[in-house]
Amino acid sequence: MSVLETDAPSAHARGVERLLRSYRAIPAAATIRLAKQTSNLFRTRAKSTAPGLDVSGLTGVISVDAHNRTADVAGMCTYEDLVAATLPYGLSPLVVPQLKTITLGGAVTGLGIESTSFRNGLPHESVLEMDILTGDGQIVTAAPDRHPDLFRAFPNSYGTLGYSVRLKIELEPVKPFVALEHVRFHSVPDLVEALEHIVETGGHNGVAVDYLDGVVFSADESYLCLGRQTSVSGPVSDYTGDQIYYRSIQHAEGAKHDRLTIHDYLWRWDTDWFWCSRAFGAQNPRIRRWWPRRYRRSSVYWKLIGYDQRFNIADRIEKRNGRPPRERVVQDVEVPVERTAEFVEWFLTNVPIEPIWLCPLRLRGQDRWPLYPLQPGHTYVNVGFWSSVPVGPTPGHTNRLIEAKVSELDGHKSLYSDAYYSPEEFDDLYGGATYRTIKKTYDPDSRLLDLYAKAVQRR
Repeated sequence: MSVLETDAPSAHARGVERLLRSYRAIPAAATIRLAKQTSNLFRTRAKSTAPGLDVSGLTGVISVDAHNRTADVAGMCTYEDLVAATLPYGLSPLVVPQLKTITLGGAVTGLGIESTSFRNGLPHESVLEMDILTGDGQIVTAAPDRHPDLFRAFPNSYGTLGYSVRLKIELEPVKPFVALEHVRFHSVPDLVEALEHIVETGGHNGVAVDYLDGVVFSADESYLCLGRQTSVSGPVSDYTGDQIYYRSIQHAEGAKHDRLTIHDYLWRWDTDWFWCSRAFGAQNPRIRRWWPRRYRRSSVYWKLIGYDQRFNIADRIEKRNGRPPRERVVQDVEVPVERTAEFVEWFLTNVPIEPIWLCPLRLRGQDRWPLYPLQPGHTYVNVGFWSSVPVGPTPGHTNRLIEAKVSELDGHKSLYSDAYYSPEEFDDLYGGATYRTIKKTYDPDSRLLDLYAKAVQRR
């Protein structure tokens, strides 16, 4: 029986009641947090023993309307479960972030991106309406024409304006397979020029492109990965076994072709957490052979990271080998396309991390989102890099250098990881005055954390 054939609306209603009861049980002087054991955030925060919001009943898909191509989804539903519910209808969310355990509510309040973002923008742009538990304990339905101030400010608010309880989103039709073409470039400026042309025209060499991202291994080895939906059956690759997806991209010259099912394409990065599974030995053939497939996924690697943070395992190993501790550099930044080559070349010169991920995006519409003010009609490139470097002379030395460079190039940085901005810089970048006005309206007693306190001060 499909999950959508159960009494999902009633189950959701019961989950909302549990959520409200848990809100009322939190002491008035206590800060409201989620009672959630897992997270896709990479910034540490202060530990709290206070009771949290019970979101355990808000994890499913409530309904899929295949005719109108929409879905009602609980805020804590993971994209893994959401995709499992929509693919049988030949539908998919307009943007599916790379990791299975990212939740829809998390991708909207914390932003998300993927290889459809050059044509579909960011996940919050496909939200038609959402029910939000605000700081004053009310559930507000926000939409472009209802509480539009909250609707516009919710993306990038990271739970400081409220928590999404239900989201109604648009879906798009998808075909069973994705035909891939990996195109090699010998210089980053050449890659960026080709990327910009594909975004502007929607195609490459006269063929439509449905999915677009890229990988930079070095200054003279980089690739654009072009995906095209197809219904034509045939052999497909499997990168959940011995083969590793990002290594399959590399080749000497020209273009390399591949095919995946739509399901495996959407989760192509999850099996090895892009390339970060190598830190755990999961890409070593001798270890991979014995590493069960069900444990080759981002959620398992994230737990291993949690153990490392808890017990300082990596720093202890570095110290034992006579090396300095390391600074975590786990970031995604958006840079205007015309400044992307400059940023990537600066990064390759100054930060010893490779590979790095590129993903173009353009806002889908003309709306402005004040807490992450990208310009409508302009192409940006998300640059993702996730590793560590030797510590510098001051805390967060490399991260601060990156923040300064991104600001110099009129870019923006996602807030899911460590940030070091001053209050003034933060206000300028993330809609300070607008944010405070909306915060006062929907959280008048400051029951929820402030965005700066949460993102920078790590409370």
